[in-house]
Amino acid sequence: MRTVIQILLVIVAIGLAYLIYKSIQDPIDFEKAKAARYDATIQRLKDIRKAQLAYKDVYGRFTGSWDTLIDFVKTDSVRNVRKVGELTDSMIEAGITERKAISLGLLIRDTVRVSVLESVFNPSFNPEQLKYVPVPDTVAEFNLGANVITTGSGIKVPVFEARAHNNIVLRGLDRQYVINLNETNRLNEKYPGLKVGSLTETVNNAGNWE
Repeated sequence: MRTVIQILLVIVAIGLAYLIYKSIQDPIDFEKAKAARYDATIQRLKDIRKAQLAYKDVYGRFTGSWDTLIDFVKTDSVRNVRKVGELTDSMIEAGITERKAISLGLLIRDTVRVSVLESVFNPSFNPEQLKYVPVPDTVAEFNLGANVITTGSGIKVPVFEARAHNNIVLRGLDRQYVINLNETNRLNEKYPGLKVGSLTETVNNAGNWE
């Protein structure tokens, strides 16, 4: 009988040790996985912001359409000033301005068109991936929107927003930890996920992680 009790005590001790280990390790594993998901999602949101800013430079507004934004990156172009030469000290001393130096052929300032893919990203960048939240084994799109809001001084400001809820970014991770994180964000009046820009206020196209 004593042997049986000892065996049971050993089993209970092992079980308790495992539960203690889990209570310590599970939050660590969650935070590690969360950080990796957040890093990948933030990088994608930064790419979306670069594409939107380039679009606004060309068209004077943002777009709330993925098809429009992706097609812009794939096929459109932006203006780029090609600069050859700079004003030298001797030119400045001689009273030669940049405009005059250009007219004399001493400097070259040409405005050329460069593809968005080449200028803003790089030729190997895949624009089709812009709209997808980079979550393993999941096909989910960022919510994208564009708007024009009026400031208190009456100025109309184009704005955009791209966002993804924690329920998507952290899909597949421990559900209770995700629920707790969302509740913490709610209590702090923060968006429970990651987003860049805002449709209701001017935030200078900042992300909520910045």
